Amino acid sequence: MKQDNLMARPIDSKVLFLTTSPRTPEKMIPEIRLLVEHFAGNPWNNDTQHAFMDILREEQFFNGRGENDPALSARDRINRAPKSLGFVTLSPLISLTPAGQALLSSNRKEEVFLRQMLKFQVPSPYHKPTVRAASFCVKPYLEMLRLVRTMGTLKFDELQIFGMQLTDWRNFKSIIQKIETFRLAKAKYEGSYKTFKAEYLRDELTRIFEDRIASGKTQTRESNDASLEKFLKTQSSNMRDYADACFRYLRATGLVNVSHVGKSLSIVPERMEDVDYILQTIDREPCFVEDERRYVEYLGNAELPRLLTDNKQQLIAKLQTEFPQAEFSPNTDTVILKNLLTDLIGQRKENTLRRQVMEIKNYRLYDDIQNIFRQIENKELYDAPLMLEWNTWRAMTMLDGGEIKANLNFDDFGKPLSTAQGNMADIVCDYGDYLLTVEVTMASGQKQYEMESEPVSRHLGKMKRDSGKPCYCLFVAPTINEACIAHFYALHNMNISYYGGESVIVPLSLNIFQKMLEDSYKASYIPNPEQVKCFFEYSRELAKACENENIWYRQIQEKALNWLA
Repeated sequence: MKQDNLMARPIDSKVLFLTTSPRTPEKMIPEIRLLVEHFAGNPWNNDTQHAFMDILREEQFFNGRGENDPALSARDRINRAPKSLGFVTLSPLISLTPAGQALLSSNRKEEVFLRQMLKFQVPSPYHKPTVRAASFCVKPYLEMLRLVRTMGTLKFDELQIFGMQLTDWRNFKSIIQKIETFRLAKAKYEGSYKTFKAEYLRDELTRIFEDRIASGKTQTRESNDASLEKFLKTQSSNMRDYADACFRYLRATGLVNVSHVGKSLSIVPERMEDVDYILQTIDREPCFVEDERRYVEYLGNAELPRLLTDNKQQLIAKLQTEFPQAEFSPNTDTVILKNLLTDLIGQRKENTLRRQVMEIKNYRLYDDIQNIFRQIENKELYDAPLMLEWNTWRAMTMLDGGEIKANLNFDDFGKPLSTAQGNMADIVCDYGDYLLTVEVTMASGQKQYEMESEPVSRHLGKMKRDSGKPCYCLFVAPTINEACIAHFYALHNMNISYYGGESVIVPLSLNIFQKMLEDSYKASYIPNPEQVKCFFEYSRELAKACENENIWYRQIQEKALNWLA
């Protein structure tokens, strides 16, 4: 039976539709590269989809499984963001668009993401609303950017409850009014914010889905439970997923700041003119809705829409404002000026990160680092996995000597932007004669073991092969799953060639790691790399002597609590 995977996707949604896969846009880059390297010029069908997943599962950056339905997994990865944002075309054959080529080769990836997001629209030849859907006439990322700019600061809850209702740009003012009414009501409410939000969201959902509720069509595809409570909970979860994806994708443009404590978006002050230029010059109406050929051509064009930095005079003004020390001729070609701006921004970021490292090594940020860990444990931060990785990098930088590198993407001002492609350990500590990888996760329970156990071992094995040096691994999570303890204990005593022999991986709960950090801060000297190495060598010998994993884990925790003794 032939399966047509290339037709327009029918949209039934009553709220704003956005791409949610992958959750972090940077993750699609290596998968697009893999697709075109192996399958360009082939049809996108069940055979190529299965073959794509077979190759993808062998890649270092792949953390999923894709075993139950490989073809479905492949379509989820490629038909969504890569195709919807115009990086690849799948019909009649798989090919990379000019925008896709720019994504793979450009050193201005934020700009590439920005152009493509500004063109994403509903309706389009790729996404057709059904009669059951809301009235769609919108370029979602353009309007969400306008919403952030208009409100000054937009909280995640406001984006979820109200931003996701903006399915038609002509309703923009009414959404602004809704948010302002919500803020006023919140200020007057005397109970808990959690209760206030839940009641407000329920009222909005009941109104959005009033026709479906009135007709009794409250059963969802995921459940046999047709109760109103289950229905509203599902719709709330869907809106949250869309809002979360919107947060992450807007962040990838480099135009917005994310406040992890306040869980809010705001425009980067230095990019305010860029945003205003976009909002003033880009048409809000969807285009080429019934002309697929022209739409595909427009979507894949790497030079559209025009941005402020494409305007030579505006580009010169930006250079003179942000980098008055820069020397260039007004007759310089626009492309050269763009490259100069990119280089200067890169230098500024490197200088900022260098200053941060100096402050960290001097223990000036000790209290801030410990406070961020407490906020992570208390679930007070937006994107806790990113913040855990970033903060652990800061902690390792402060803990001891060595060159500590985080596998993170930083924005132009040295703030954590996203976790990078998963082809290496989260953090790599180079101590000269040996290396230490640090892996962190917010996952708990059986999910922790399923997600982390094999990739952690694989990353450590790769590090051993690439460096030819002794390598160890520290695994940090708020809580450690028993299956992970057993797995890491066993690897201490198993000579597996794929992992480079025995694997010394020490799992520690976050509170134990914080105590190690506290001991380092209180010590009258700066701990040295040899003390770090001794801790892992102790684990190696302990694992050989212990009767089982529980005894080993208990004793390695006790050692960690007195690691400088």
